[in-house]
Amino acid sequence: MKRSHTLVLSGELADELRAHLFPGDGLEAAALLLCTVTGERRQKWLGREIICVPHTHCTRRPDFIKWPGEYVEAAIDRAAVRGDAVIAIHAHPGGLFAFSHADDESDHLLMPAIRAGTDRMAGSAIMIPSGAMRARLYKDDRATPVDLVMRAGTDIEAWWNDEATASGSSKPAMAFTCDMRTSLARLSVCVIGVSGTGSIVAEQLARLGVGEIILIDFDRIEERNLNRILNATLADIGGLKVEMFADAIRRYRSDCEVISVPRSVATREAVLAACEADILVSCVDSAEGRHLADRLSAYFAMPLFDIGVAIPTEPLLLGGRRIVEVYGRIDYVYPGGSSLMDRGVYDAALLEAEYLARAAPQALAKKIADGYLLGMPEEAPGVITLNMRAASTCVMELIARLFPFRQFANETHARSIFMLAEGDEDVFAESQFKYGSRFPVGQGAAEPLIGLPALAEQRRDA
Repeated sequence: MKRSHTLVLSGELADELRAHLFPGDGLEAAALLLCTVTGERRQKWLGREIICVPHTHCTRRPDFIKWPGEYVEAAIDRAAVRGDAVIAIHAHPGGLFAFSHADDESDHLLMPAIRAGTDRMAGSAIMIPSGAMRARLYKDDRATPVDLVMRAGTDIEAWWNDEATASGSSKPAMAFTCDMRTSLARLSVCVIGVSGTGSIVAEQLARLGVGEIILIDFDRIEERNLNRILNATLADIGGLKVEMFADAIRRYRSDCEVISVPRSVATREAVLAACEADILVSCVDSAEGRHLADRLSAYFAMPLFDIGVAIPTEPLLLGGRRIVEVYGRIDYVYPGGSSLMDRGVYDAALLEAEYLARAAPQALAKKIADGYLLGMPEEAPGVITLNMRAASTCVMELIARLFPFRQFANETHARSIFMLAEGDEDVFAESQFKYGSRFPVGQGAAEPLIGLPALAEQRRDA
């Protein structure tokens, strides 16, 4: 999958930008977007702040805008402090989804000034009334198109540099068609955890045609895993899960780039590999893993899908145990929205419990006995039928966000829970969760990595 540059905006930031650029008067408007630039294999520009140029300070016409340089200077000053890059954005109220000759002339004057002030690449972008964007970057006097502009909100909108029509009216491909497969071939998805649910998610993504799949898992295959890890055989016992699965995909998808990362997600190497994807899928069974996925989603402005399955049991009066429920949970989290922690998927007590279980098992037992921790419910091992159901629901949710097909808004499905024993299914809207503003959005790879001192550059070889 060949791609050099991506610009990502959270849904909230994109909506703020659109509201300013299109006040309803049919005239052009302007703003400056401050971005964190990150990535090694491909460069990602993560929007994190907008400086709006007041309409009353500009000379505005339907196909022309002139605005004072003081706002460019303000953007340069603010960007220089944090090492940000600056993109100058203006509206095309007429719907032209291309850079005009006037835009070229304006960039010729403006881009060198921004580059000189920030000592970084600079960019320019246009937005049309639908919210679709196109961008380009300047390292010198020559413009380099941004391959993909993505809005990561309740829907995941993607605008490619080479697919827009002259009117900018192009729409996402229809779900479940060959066109959808073609679109997916241009995207990168990272799957954290390649075991019971993760292997099924990765298999579906590969069969659907996703162009790049990044697999993160440090674990090796055991005989007890063979009942639920797809593609695993007796001959694979003892091998790395990610290597086995990567080889399996390559046997039927020569066009898919599979990147295997045999590391814990709690390592710097894994975080830096995961952040280069467009979309993140968390298939872990630990609070720490979900906490790291939460941070990755916010810091690198990545849409996140998280899966949880459980079969809780309870004791019977006459001995033995009974199944209370067989359930699966799928959460969709977008940057700037409620996090998994906000939603109670994990909390500080669970994070502490897992740490103590690793570092001091006796202390954990004492805290549980003393009532400081409620303890983690005993869960029966997942089975492949339950994992299949949960993984399919997750991938279907991913499809719905990229290629909307529902007769209702995706906002209403921030969380889905199915309960097989009860025979019920519940959905929860984003508005039902309280946003805690726990993690900064769009910080990128600033040190310490994802805000955790243990992942800082100086600890890399520790």
